Parts: sequence; C-alpha cells; structure tokens
Amino acid sequence: MKARTVDTTNHTRIAVLGQRVLGGTPVTRDEANWLFNLETSADILDLLAWANRIREHFKGNKIHLCSIVNAKAGACSENCSFCSQSAHYQTGSPKYGFIDPEPVAEAANEANQNHVTAVGLVAAWKGLNEGPLLDEVCDRIRELKAGGKTRPDASLGIIKSQEVANRLKEAGLECYGHNLESSRRFFPQTCTTHRFEDRLATLGYLKKAGLKICSGGIIGMGETRADRCDLAFELKAIGANVVPLNILNPIPGTPFAKNEPLAVMEILKTIACFRFILPRQEIMVAGGRTVNLRDAQSMIFMAGASAMMVGNYLTTLNQPVEKDLQMIKDLGLDPNWDRHDFSDQIEDGCGCGSVACEAEGELVVAK
Repeated sequence: MKARTVDTTNHTRIAVLGQRVLGGTPVTRDEANWLFNLETSADILDLLAWANRIREHFKGNKIHLCSIVNAKAGACSENCSFCSQSAHYQTGSPKYGFIDPEPVAEAANEANQNHVTAVGLVAAWKGLNEGPLLDEVCDRIRELKAGGKTRPDASLGIIKSQEVANRLKEAGLECYGHNLESSRRFFPQTCTTHRFEDRLATLGYLKKAGLKICSGGIIGMGETRADRCDLAFELKAIGANVVPLNILNPIPGTPFAKNEPLAVMEILKTIACFRFILPRQEIMVAGGRTVNLRDAQSMIFMAGASAMMVGNYLTTLNQPVEKDLQMIKDLGLDPNWDRHDFSDQIEDGCGCGSVACEAEGELVVAK
C-alpha cells in the first residue's frame, strides 16, 4: 500500500479563522462563504470542533432551553410556503382562536419543572394591532410573567406601530420572536403576502421598545448556501439575541411539501458557520430537529448551538423533553440558564452587543 498525502490547507485555514473569532475579530462575508462551502467530512468536522470551542469560550456549558404555546392556531392569512397553518393550503392543521389562561399556566408550570428558560406565546395570524385582542395578549403575558421563573416570550407576527411594541414591553414581555426566515434575495420564494422589509420594520419597533430579539430562519427551503450566509449577516446587523435555526419539515399540502431534506452534515455545517459569524449569540436549534437530525441530534452542541427548543412544535411533534434533558446531561452541559438579561452578549463599543445600532428609531440593516 502506498501512503496518501493529506492536504491540510483547509485544516489550517479553519484553525486560523477559529482563533481569530476567539480573539474577538469577526470573520468577513467572503471568509464565511468559504466556510459554508466546505465539502469533505474531514473539513466539516474540523469546522465543528472550532465552533464547539467558540461556543464554550463565549457561552460556557450553559444551554438555553425554550418552549412554545400555540396560542392561536390555523387559518392564517399569510401564504408562507413552509407553513401548515396558512389558510392558503389544505393541510388538516388544527384551527382555534386565542387561548384561555389555563393552557398558558400549564405551560409555565411544565417549563419550571424542566429547566426551561423561556415560554413563548405563538399565534398564527399576520400581526398584532391595537384593540381588544392586544389587551387579551397582554393579559396572557402578565399571567405568564407571574407564573414562575420562566422568561415570557411571544411571537405574534408583524407589528405596525411603536405603541403595540411598547404595550407588550409594559405587560412584562422580555423577548419577541420574529424570524427573517431567509435572505433578502430568497424571501419572496417563501412568502408574497408581506415583505422582508415589513419584518425588519417590526424588529425596529421591538428594539426601540427595549425588547430582546429572537430572530432566525429556516434552512432547506431551496435557498443557496450564500442565502444562508446572507441571513446570518443580516441577523448580526439587527443585533438578534437568540437565533433560532429551523430545518424544513415538509408538510403535505404546502408548496415545499416535496423539498428534498438536507443532509445531516450540511445542517451541522450550517449551525457551525452561524456560530463563527455570531459568536456571542444564543444559536438555537428549533423546528425540524428530530425528523432531520435523528440520531445526530446531540451533535448540534459540537456544531456550536447553545440553545434548543424542547417540547412539541406548533403542529408537529418533538421527542420527549426528558430525553432532551438526558442528552444534555450526558454531554456534561447545564440547562440551568439563569442570565435572562443576555449580558454575556455585550461587547466593547456601544454596549448593545451588535454591529448595528439604532439611528433615530430606525433599524440599520445589512445591504
């Protein structure tokens, strides 16, 4: 047998970029695109190892757990191509109006028992305006706030006024979830009933109200690797605190029903690239984890994830929370995440923890 020469060029370059991130120097867009396009398993595993080092350096061994309550299900007016709750598609998804206090209290109690940091109210509608429904939403948030140690979060769609964002903050909301979903270029392929700019404007109102931002996207919708890189840099520009990465779970009846699933290593590589670009953020693996990663779910933490959604998703099932907690324990990680103020994300400079700042109430975003 003849020995084969191993090219270590990529190994060295990945290490150089990893050391730079650990030292506080961000990767450039060109460097990040190069990382997204790594192909061999040896290179991807090198990338994951450095993403794990970056996670441990900035986040320690703490894992941020989140869960959600489907506060209003189905019959949504928007035509998001991935969503089973859109009224535009026939999916058999449940439909019901805004929930009463009891399910919210039950979710808060369960979260307290399972070390879950945050419980989010999620509603299937275009957005939230001033009026009786906003009053009811604020009541649920107050109840959630009073229910225990969990952080009250919400994902209630597009917000069109500063007053609505201010009311949510006054009710006790701490973090608002509003995904960009994909890059600016690819977004029209995911939805045409509202614009990418509408989502950015919503985030601007929320930031001005003093709310923390949970914003990420979905991979596997047909976007390119460059789109995923663009999304990561857009999220860096808006100063997202929590970055959920969902993996498309194709739902029969939706336009993306026949999308081919992403390879496991492609998913893990994407998580790792987001960690390189967003070293201080909570990178959370959310929807589609169980069905797409299967036995490789524990590798999300080696890939740089520092947060995970537990419990069932909006319309699909997750693995039991007890199994997730055992997985975290087996890896020597700690779900008792007690820093609700995201103080570990503050960097030198303006103090906001982001490369972008608000200018006269407007959100500065990447172009």
